Amino acid sequence: MAGIVTNPRSGKSQPGRPHLTESKAVRFTLIGIALLFLGLIVILPMVSVIVESFRKGWEAYVSALSDPDAMAALRLTLITAGIAVPLNTIFGVAAAWAITKFKFRGKNLLITLIDLPFAVSPVVSGLIYVLLFGAQGFLGPWLDAHNINIIFATPGIVLATMFVTFPFVARELIPLMEAQGVHDEEAAVSLGARGWRVFFKVTLPNIKWGLLYGMILCNARAMGEFGAVSVVSGHIRGETNTLPLHIEIVYNEYQFSAAFAVASMLMLLAIITLVAKSVLESRMSKEHHE
Repeated sequence: MAGIVTNPRSGKSQPGRPHLTESKAVRFTLIGIALLFLGLIVILPMVSVIVESFRKGWEAYVSALSDPDAMAALRLTLITAGIAVPLNTIFGVAAAWAITKFKFRGKNLLITLIDLPFAVSPVVSGLIYVLLFGAQGFLGPWLDAHNINIIFATPGIVLATMFVTFPFVARELIPLMEAQGVHDEEAAVSLGARGWRVFFKVTLPNIKWGLLYGMILCNARAMGEFGAVSVVSGHIRGETNTLPLHIEIVYNEYQFSAAFAVASMLMLLAIITLVAKSVLESRMSKEHHE
């Protein structure tokens, strides 16, 4: 960003870009390494997915996407994200509000528990739900007696997805709300506002961009989750397979073009998410500078 910098020869302040001590060779080398790494790790695999998707032609591509099992996997993926993201948003806002606005015993423990999914393998989290709700699990006999299916059904997939995604909204809001402090809320209370009115009129407008940003990250992880969902789904075609699981099954059956075609659909959802993320970052940066 342009600003006032000191001329190294004259010692006088002048407008311009900050003085860089690195030589052009070093800068070009670092930029080249970054671009090479980005190309090999991100761009090349994405291009490969597109190329392999259309290897057998447009008709084969459309056929793979319109397959009933693929459509069922897409529908289940969207349903899972549509349930997990709003519930995690409510939890994230409540947790961030409690942690940043109040003092209470167990605050550090709550913060640690919020970070738990980052430390626990998704496969382990899925196994936890199997041990809890499975046929031989702690609650399995009671659930079976009441004809309630959680494991190898949509509820288990939603629960596993919620577990691995619930930190994203809270972790996005906690530092933001800590930086904002409680001055605006205290001013609103001094003017007679109370409870939910303070939240909707003061707190929510202040965190709206951070909240949307956290929801986008949560949604991206929910749609792409594989490990935890794989454990609890049962891999039932047309019923409990999300898009990542459907891609794995089709690929293992040597239907490579179909697998890459469905992967391109998942990649498209990821690109849409990234575009939304970039737009929000731009809006947040513009609002911050204003």
